[in-house]
Amino acid sequence: MSVITHVELRMVDLVPKVERIDAIQTFVSQETPILTIYDSDGAVGTGYSYTIGTGGPSVMALLEHTLAPRLIGQDPDRIDGIWRDLLFVTHATAVGAITSLALAAIDTALWDLKCRKQGLPLWKAAGGSRDKIPLYSTEGGWLHLSPEALVDDALEMQDAGFKGSKIKIGRPHISEDAARLSAVREAVGPGYEIFTDGNQGFTLSEAIRRAPMLEELGIGWFEEPLPADDVAAHTQLARSTSVPIAVGESMYSLSQFKDYLQAGAASIVQVDVARIGGITPWLKVAHMAEAFNVMVCPHFLMELHLPLVCAIPNAKWLEYIPQLDGITEEGMRIEDGVAHVSDVPGLGIKWDWARLDALASPITIKEHA
Repeated sequence: MSVITHVELRMVDLVPKVERIDAIQTFVSQETPILTIYDSDGAVGTGYSYTIGTGGPSVMALLEHTLAPRLIGQDPDRIDGIWRDLLFVTHATAVGAITSLALAAIDTALWDLKCRKQGLPLWKAAGGSRDKIPLYSTEGGWLHLSPEALVDDALEMQDAGFKGSKIKIGRPHISEDAARLSAVREAVGPGYEIFTDGNQGFTLSEAIRRAPMLEELGIGWFEEPLPADDVAAHTQLARSTSVPIAVGESMYSLSQFKDYLQAGAASIVQVDVARIGGITPWLKVAHMAEAFNVMVCPHFLMELHLPLVCAIPNAKWLEYIPQLDGITEEGMRIEDGVAHVSDVPGLGIKWDWARLDALASPITIKEHA
C-alpha cells in the first residue's frame, strides 16, 4: 500500500482578462490555491480551488496548519474516507466557504493522483458518459456593459459556434434589463440561448416582477435570483414562472442541494466543484440531481468541470470563463463552440510549472499532524 509522503502548497493570484462586474461585486482577482500530493510510489496529483478576490490566505492557512499535515501517511486511494475525516476535523467551521474551498484543493488532487496511477482521464474514471459538451459564454455579458457591447459579444460567440450566452441582470430598473436583453435577442435570433444571472441581487417581489419579461424573451434560465439561503422564496418564485430557476454556486453541502430539490425550488443545479468541497461531493450532488430529473450546469472552473460534466448523463452546458490560461501549457480543445475532453490521465490540466514557480514558492508539508 502506498502512502502520502508530502504535500506542496502554492497560491497564485490571477487577474481576470476582462472587467467582471455583476449585481453585487467586482471580480478584481482570482486567488487560486494549488495543492500537490506525492505518494511513496512516486505518483503525483495536483488539485486547486479559487476565491474571487478575497479569502485565499484563509484557505491557505487552513490547508497548511490543519488539513495538509493530516494527509501525511494516509492511503491516497481512500478518497471518500479522507474527505469525511477532514470534514470532521473542521466541523467547527463547516459548512462554509473557506472549509469547502480547502477540502476541494485536497480532493481534486487525490482524484488527479488516482486517475494518473490508473492511467485514466477523470471523465472516464468518474463515469464516462460523453466526450464533449456545448459551451455558453459568460465572459462578454457583465452588468456594466452597454447593450451594444453585449450584442457584439453574443454575435462573436455565435459566429464561433457557441450555442448560448449569459447576461448579467440587476440594473436599477426593469426597463434597463429589458432593453439589454431585447437587444441581444433581436441580434442573435430565436435559436440562440440567452441565460440570465441575478447574482442574488433581487428581493422576491422584484424577481417575480421581472420574470414575465424573461419569459417573453425566451430566456433559458434565471440564475441566482435571490439570496441562496432562502429556499422558501426560491420555491415561491419557481411556482410563479415558467423560466427555469438555476442555483448552486453559493451552496456548500449536499444537504443544501437536497433541500432545494425536495422543495422544487430549482430546475437547474449549478454545483461548483470548489465550493461544494471537491469532486467527491460534486458527483454525489450530480447523481442526486439526476434522481430528480434535474440538469447540472456547473458554475465557473471550466477546465475542471469539463471532465465532470462529461462523466454524468444529466449535464447539458459548460460555462465558458477562462481561468487558467496564464498558468497552463495548453487550454481546452474547443471546436465550433463545443469543448472536448482530454484523454490524458488525471484532471486533464497541463500545468505550466515554470510559470507557477515564478509566481509562488511552494510550502512543503512533510510531518504528521
